[in-house]
Amino acid sequence: MEGELTEKQKLDSTSASLRVNQPIHSRLQHQTSPSTYLQISTTSMSKRKTDTMPGEPAKRQKREEYKKTLIENDAALPKKKFYRQRAHANPFSDHSLTYPKSPADMDWASLYPSYAVEGEKKSHDSNEGEKSTAAKALTKNVEIADIGCGFGGLLFALAPKFPDTLMLGLEIRTSVTEYVQEKVRALRVQNVETGAYQNASCIRANTMKFLPNFFQKAQLSKIFLCFPDPHFKQRKHKARIVSYTLNSEYAYVLKPGAIVYTITDVQDLHEWMKGHFEKHPSFERVAKIFEEGEGEAGEGMDECVRLMRSETEEGKKVTRNNGMKYVACFRRVDDRAWP
Repeated sequence: MEGELTEKQKLDSTSASLRVNQPIHSRLQHQTSPSTYLQISTTSMSKRKTDTMPGEPAKRQKREEYKKTLIENDAALPKKKFYRQRAHANPFSDHSLTYPKSPADMDWASLYPSYAVEGEKKSHDSNEGEKSTAAKALTKNVEIADIGCGFGGLLFALAPKFPDTLMLGLEIRTSVTEYVQEKVRALRVQNVETGAYQNASCIRANTMKFLPNFFQKAQLSKIFLCFPDPHFKQRKHKARIVSYTLNSEYAYVLKPGAIVYTITDVQDLHEWMKGHFEKHPSFERVAKIFEEGEGEAGEGMDECVRLMRSETEEGKKVTRNNGMKYVACFRRVDDRAWP
């Protein structure tokens, strides 16, 4: 009969009314997949997130187990994947660092045992009075400093080229420093007959704060600043490794005629470093042939510039990406005589 609703129509109308009056979040939940599916999805997402966390216990355990095996095998070279760390560190943070009060207090003998002065090799067994006066000296001083040495690519390339020159890598990151130290140890064991790599070492240090604590006046002949942190933001420029103040410290530890080598793939940083060194009275730009050479073979290019371009980890990365490398080198000039 028209005008009257059937029993089925009444039920459909009631059901529709309930759905309309139901809260929207409840209706949405009803329309989603079953709870079992949601639970599986959440579990898998949680698992994926845990697997990619850098501090995951399994990764730490693998790293510790690997380092134990490395200790047992002295000649085994370390693998970078177990020493990965953030690309940059804040130089203004209060890092837990050990540094000498002065260069005379530095324990150089522990870094270069083959060059230790006879009688100083076991100076740590001396009494406290002797410790305070013992310099733990070397037969020769460190002359090359690679500031921010990273994984030590340049350091390991320079060591065979200058076998009679002591060189030191300075790196602020803990794991990266440990990698370089382990590699130095392994290479020394591998080359025990020839004595190679006895002239190279690495320490953890913040050179922006403590450079004069390690080196005496006019001690160094070369300083390398390879692919430093560009600190793009203007408020971060004060953290750059080159500034007028820091350049004065570089001038202090460099002997007259010594060279500061800089290289970066960031043009803005290149202009910054170039400008600050050119304005400093203790430095002058070297000849263009020194930095670039002549012809396709780069004839006349300084050997250290050639190695700096090709042997650093960042340099290799820039080459793979077909990027630009900006080089600028500066010579330490003689101090002007007092009038």
